Amino acid sequence: MRVLLTGTTGMVGQGVLRECLLAPDVSEVVSLGRSPLNTEHPKLRSIVVTDLFDLDGAADALADIDACFFCLGVSSVGMSAETYFRLTHDLTMAVADALAAHSPDPTFVYVSGAGTSETSRQRWAQVKGRTERELMERFPKGYMFRPGFIEPLHGIRPSSRGYRIALAVGGFLIPLYRRLAPNQVVTTEDMGRAMLAVARTGAPKHILNNPDIGALARA
Repeated sequence: MRVLLTGTTGMVGQGVLRECLLAPDVSEVVSLGRSPLNTEHPKLRSIVVTDLFDLDGAADALADIDACFFCLGVSSVGMSAETYFRLTHDLTMAVADALAAHSPDPTFVYVSGAGTSETSRQRWAQVKGRTERELMERFPKGYMFRPGFIEPLHGIRPSSRGYRIALAVGGFLIPLYRRLAPNQVVTTEDMGRAMLAVARTGAPKHILNNPDIGALARA
């Protein structure tokens, strides 16, 4: 299985990369991003592009992709509506279009978020909801991951400063939260394993929340 991975330097992307490199049936991971990776592995191919809206130079890397795990995302906090739409919807669809041109039938997994909905009053949820819908229209094997709380494992540190502060202040409560609401917590390991499970055998539905992600990871 050849996997295309975006957002590799982020918390979720790091976790997904780890699971992909450990998976015997993954032959190559093509990491697509604007900066080089610190990780080296025989199965890892890092493609550095200055502009993700223009992937003409990465055409050969996008060929024969079996699964795309789209883990790239930005926070809407402090960002104009126009900029957030461009970096969340337009950028995602630009990568999707480029991939579809060279790999016509891949599994496409998009990391969205709990609360995503086109009918939401929150701007970020509306934008992600529209992005989800268009991806599912584009890819028959499109799956939208809507995680809630994600616990980083294996030394992975969140790229978000706010997330790091939250873990530093309240991380000790995670075991309690997991006991009280076991279906509402997933780990970076769960995210990677669930994506691989979907790429291998699909899933009963195309929008997957925390309980679904956890179940797929344990399957």
